Amino acid sequence: MEGKVFVFPHEANTSHVILRPTITKPLQKVSVCLCSYSDLSRSYTVFSLATPGKEKAFLISIQPPDTCSVYINLEVTSFKTESESLRHICVTWDSDTGEVQLWVDEKLYPEGVSSKGSSIAAETSIVLGQDQDSFGGGFDAKQSLVGEISDVHMWDYVLTQEDIQKVLSGDLHGNIINWKSLRCEMKGEVLVKPKPQRKSVILLYTPCS
Repeated sequence: MEGKVFVFPHEANTSHVILRPTITKPLQKVSVCLCSYSDLSRSYTVFSLATPGKEKAFLISIQPPDTCSVYINLEVTSFKTESESLRHICVTWDSDTGEVQLWVDEKLYPEGVSSKGSSIAAETSIVLGQDQDSFGGGFDAKQSLVGEISDVHMWDYVLTQEDIQKVLSGDLHGNIINWKSLRCEMKGEVLVKPKPQRKSVILLYTPCS
């Protein structure tokens, strides 16, 4: 998938991408990075990880123009962000402290605390572009993404600021989900296209460009 993007052209409760990583044990530390682009004015979900008992085990939702909400084991942490339609997003979570961090285009926002001492079960359903209201399904068109997603990576550890810079420069890839060797299945109307050449207002070298 290097140099390509998933395009979700229309609002629908069927269009999504299923990711198939190999997770062999419960996760106490998680980092997820991705690029997203949308002109939507309503809220939408870019990354949804569900477990059999918790449909929002790790979920990233955008509420335009300036809010990003992160759900971890059903607990929500909301961040106020600068208004940008083109974003490189990284979310990290450490169960030991409960610390949740949000990075948008390399800018770190004030941290939150969520689900301290818990873990994310090894049996997961990971979906791009939809909010799972049940394990692997229960989609609502009004929460779907209309736009693009690319450069999705996931780790079983917490990224440092130096790691974030390496992700942005393309020198660090996920050890659970790796965009370069993505195992996935597209459902509904999802297209794969060459990555558009856009200029980010904040960083010209981000993978989202």
